[in-house]
Amino acid sequence: MSTAQTLGVPRSRIGLILIASITVLWGCNWPVLKIAVSELPVFTFRSISLASGIVGMFLLCWIEKKPFWLPRRDILPCFLVAMMTITGWNLASTLGLQHMAPGRAAILAFTMPLWAALMAVPMLHERMTRLRLLGLVLGLAGMALLIWPDRANLARDPLGPIYMIAAAITWALGTVGLKMHRWSAPLTTITAWQFALGTLPVVIGALIVDHDVSFAAVDLRGWSAVFYASIVCTVYCYWAWFRIVEIYPATVAAIATLGIPVVGVFSSALVLGESVGLSEIGALALVVAALVTVLILPGLRRPSLQAGSP
Repeated sequence: MSTAQTLGVPRSRIGLILIASITVLWGCNWPVLKIAVSELPVFTFRSISLASGIVGMFLLCWIEKKPFWLPRRDILPCFLVAMMTITGWNLASTLGLQHMAPGRAAILAFTMPLWAALMAVPMLHERMTRLRLLGLVLGLAGMALLIWPDRANLARDPLGPIYMIAAAITWALGTVGLKMHRWSAPLTTITAWQFALGTLPVVIGALIVDHDVSFAAVDLRGWSAVFYASIVCTVYCYWAWFRIVEIYPATVAAIATLGIPVVGVFSSALVLGESVGLSEIGALALVVAALVTVLILPGLRRPSLQAGSP
């Protein structure tokens, strides 16, 4: 029985509430991440937040009565996907925040569905359409508009955009890899093991790189940021996302990602005093237009498209 049925609330209303919640909560996570990495080293912070994801996802397996173990044939594909979606995405996106403002970082990071749609052409043998080409052009134009005005600073420290684009590409590779394998285990179990396998390299990195970390130096603001990123965003938002995919067709679920960088830009301005100029607004508009072109418009031609994994 679904959550909506249990609560006696229409599925459509539950879905709208969940979409609104992850848009706001994941969007607000960008300035929160900036605060967290100013208080704790990247590997230590991500070890804490991803460990919370492990606990939360296996708890969800128990609640939903899903199996705890992966079939042998799923272990290697799950490991490879986890290296992209968990290890690669979380480390690259967090490292990028040490080199650029979170609002601008969110715009680059959320080009990830665009890259996934394009990678599906060679990897999943999907057809390259005019809409995908148009989406690529719009997305690249948005990235150029974001990066070009700041080229003087980027010449001195180019790591921010490099990390964020790498984060977007690793997430896209993991998403396409998830679709390439015929899984035997249910999605909740696969996700729990992605967290478990993908967290291991991060913890090892923390033990090697962050051996002199001082937790006593972290103030209440820093621990609040860690709690928000770990419990609210890593546990709740992932759970909410899978419920959205369960309720809506894939194209409708994709709309849930479009508002996140918008919230990221303006929450960063509100929380951290980050400036929002014409280049940020223009880049944001172009990236959202690219995602609509690649993810939403093709679905309008295929109204019967069924729900898929993120």
